[in-house]
Amino acid sequence: MGTIKAWINLHPKLTAWIVLAIGMAIMVVLSAKDVGLLAGQMLALIVATIGLAGLCVWIIGWED
Repeated sequence: MGTIKAWINLHPKLTAWIVLAIGMAIMVVLSAKDVGLLAGQMLALIVATIGLAGLCVWIIGWED
């Protein structure tokens, strides 16, 4: 557990990106499950969501 805490303290922006991306991807999957998207379309939507999460963390990091 100490190794995980040390890694989180060493890489706070990457940790924020991972946590935000997981949360956003879950919300997207739950929201789009009844839309009838093909597997490739769902994958593209998830990849775009992960990229958006990274962009959000990067923009928020401008304050540092």
